[in-house]
Amino acid sequence: MTAIQRALVRRPSPRLAEGITTHVEPLPVDVELATGQWDGYVAALADAGWDIVEVPSAEDCPDSVYVEDTVVMYGSLAVLTHPGADSRTDEVPAVGRTLQELGYETEAVTAPGTLDGGDVLKVGSTVYVGRGGRTNAAGVRQLRAVLAPRGAHVVAVPMSKALHLKSAVTALPDGTLIGWSPVIDDPAFFRHYRAMPEEPGAHVVDLGAGRLLISSAAPRSAELLADLGYDVVPVDISEYEKLEGCVTCLSVRLRAAPADP
Repeated sequence: MTAIQRALVRRPSPRLAEGITTHVEPLPVDVELATGQWDGYVAALADAGWDIVEVPSAEDCPDSVYVEDTVVMYGSLAVLTHPGADSRTDEVPAVGRTLQELGYETEAVTAPGTLDGGDVLKVGSTVYVGRGGRTNAAGVRQLRAVLAPRGAHVVAVPMSKALHLKSAVTALPDGTLIGWSPVIDDPAFFRHYRAMPEEPGAHVVDLGAGRLLISSAAPRSAELLADLGYDVVPVDISEYEKLEGCVTCLSVRLRAAPADP
């Protein structure tokens, strides 16, 4: 039986343009265009065979479209986060309810711990966690305490130049880590690391079956990945990139829950 593939997403708030920026100067954001780009992003996931699960919108939360920051999935366990920005804490409860209704087990990071899902990069049983502006040491400890009994090796990675770890580094299906070296504190920290020629090219989503979702703003990186044998699926997310967003943070990919047939 083929396992169900789900992608958790959340429609952008009409207040998206008020979203937090940390390492870039704010630029004008066209919310209508951003909403159309979100539709295209979701369509790309659906076209790749992912069942779309939409969390109820949070219109008063400007950053709520970045659903990845609210939960860390490890198998069928959902670890609900405690975001490092206080303005984002109200985004989490509806995500938890949605996942519980689907049959996923949930745990939660609590104060004084802070953890953003964008700081968590899974490569097999190794879980890299960016320790920086949004995720603190207590959050790392809590995640380690939850995941270690399940066989995960949690590794804290110093981060000071990018919003999140996955703003700087993501992983290919073969375990190679790809990144934008100027915003990585120490690229030598990662085994099997490959520098990418464009910043948006450091961000990919594994769609399965050799397909990679990537920003259309990274054509040289897309060419490089195609040369490595991957089927590259470009999407335009320019309005989110103005707000330090990338292809990883707009969805959470889910394994089948225990309740699935």
